[in-house]
Amino acid sequence: MIELTELQQDALIEIFNMGVGRAASAMSGIFNEEITMSVPSISFQSRVEAAQLLGAQESQRVCGISQTYKGAFNTDAILIFLEERSLEIVRLMVGESVTDEELTELEQEAMSEIGNIILNSCVGIMANIFNSELQGSLPSYLVGTSQDILSAKDHPDDETVLILHIDFGLQKHQINGYLVFLLDMTAMLNLQQQIDQYLSGLT
Repeated sequence: MIELTELQQDALIEIFNMGVGRAASAMSGIFNEEITMSVPSISFQSRVEAAQLLGAQESQRVCGISQTYKGAFNTDAILIFLEERSLEIVRLMVGESVTDEELTELEQEAMSEIGNIILNSCVGIMANIFNSELQGSLPSYLVGTSQDILSAKDHPDDETVLILHIDFGLQKHQINGYLVFLLDMTAMLNLQQQIDQYLSGLT
């Protein structure tokens, strides 16, 4: 597995923090309250290791919003929350007057909108900084165990998975989520090259 240097990882965290900052601004308008978002850590795992990390319990169900991007590097990007957390997010988004039944009906549409905002904000910042194109598909909504969701993308078990741990801060709530990028060897090398070009531009 290809690994980034400490400098490359720091640069990537900085880039993603800019992306989630943009997403937080957009989401603050939807939730009608200030939202703060940050990327406290990133890690690289195999797909099997990533599934174990994202689902602490084998049967634990998660909600995923996925988009495929092609361009400077090709990747499937997936925003992942625990399933109960996704319902909490939708409740905050649509208000307390909505019944539980209506909430479940709205979950897919609302989470797809949130996923689209966060994924495109992060990827858009990367495209701007790398001065490259990254074109995305429409979002797909997935529910199941973390293994189910990562396996649904039909990638090899030993493929590199870039995991970002994202903290969402609302006035009365703290919600953790993960942003996952599935990268084959070529995509990983391309990402590394793009980061190096960004760093060389800074100096």
